[in-house]
Amino acid sequence: MAYAEKIKQFGESGFVPDGWYWLVRSGDVKVGKAIEARFLGTELVLFRGEDQRVRAFDAHCPHMGAHLCDGFVEGNDLRCPFHFWKYDQSGKCIEIPAQQDTSKMPGLRSHKVAEAYGLVWLWTGNPDDPEEVPVIPELRGIPLDSTLGAQFTKNCHPNVVMINAIDVQHFRSVHQLIVDLEMKVTPLSDRCIQFSNITPMPEKNLFLRFAKRFYHKALTYEMTYWWGHTGSVMVGPDFLHFYIIFALRPTLDGKTEGQTLLVTKRRSGLFGRLVNPVLLFATKLVGNYFAKGDTIIFSRIKFKFQTPIRADKAIIDFVEHYEKQKSSENYKVEIA
Repeated sequence: MAYAEKIKQFGESGFVPDGWYWLVRSGDVKVGKAIEARFLGTELVLFRGEDQRVRAFDAHCPHMGAHLCDGFVEGNDLRCPFHFWKYDQSGKCIEIPAQQDTSKMPGLRSHKVAEAYGLVWLWTGNPDDPEEVPVIPELRGIPLDSTLGAQFTKNCHPNVVMINAIDVQHFRSVHQLIVDLEMKVTPLSDRCIQFSNITPMPEKNLFLRFAKRFYHKALTYEMTYWWGHTGSVMVGPDFLHFYIIFALRPTLDGKTEGQTLLVTKRRSGLFGRLVNPVLLFATKLVGNYFAKGDTIIFSRIKFKFQTPIRADKAIIDFVEHYEKQKSSENYKVEIA
């Protein structure tokens, strides 16, 4: 049996694993204003209440189907623009101007959302699941500063985009990297997997021998993947790591929409106000380079992993990790 025949979920547009997916930029959701959003085939209405919280519901009023992005935000509630039915922050219908009793009226299906790194994220799994929005392991529990980088579209599935960052062969062939990376694979949970380079800095010339002084052991390159569609990269010398998150989501036509996020530790006082913007800008340049990389290849690739070799070990581990992911019934989609 060819290896490709063993793959049932990886790279398949009809399979949508549970997880956090980015929806819109937080700044696009203003207090007192409803906006439309979409995740695959699900239309949503988002609004920010007077308590500053963002809420998400199915986009159309169950009465006659008016789109609620044209409605009115009243405190933390939302009113339909057509017949002025009013829904509270849980989606329950609490007022109908033409009828006093609303107890038997259908409500709006709510969607679990959260804000982090300047984005609104949608959770597609069980709403009671405590899974957190992606947190870079080295930065867990540390106050952070972040900024938004570039948005981008790739002409392939998010899985294929994520393969690129752990494909050690292409670092040599496409990017002429002077280091032969070897990735150590560490499952952090059922939904999260980490890839860390264990190859030391080479000593081929004077510059590399000097640069090696800034790396205690291996050349720092670490990827952490959540749910097979969002990943972070950590690079840089031991005294200053740079952190980039690539938030990815699939589209109905089998492509990837991505948002780059730049993250750094929060530094206090005047030093932090001066240094952190510079560090985030430098990280943004690195993030933009990664986001644009291999664009031509991604624009024409027809992914089919048929002949894996030893150098593909990290990719194989990623595929096998993804094959164990579960998909929510609420966001299944039929791809035409």
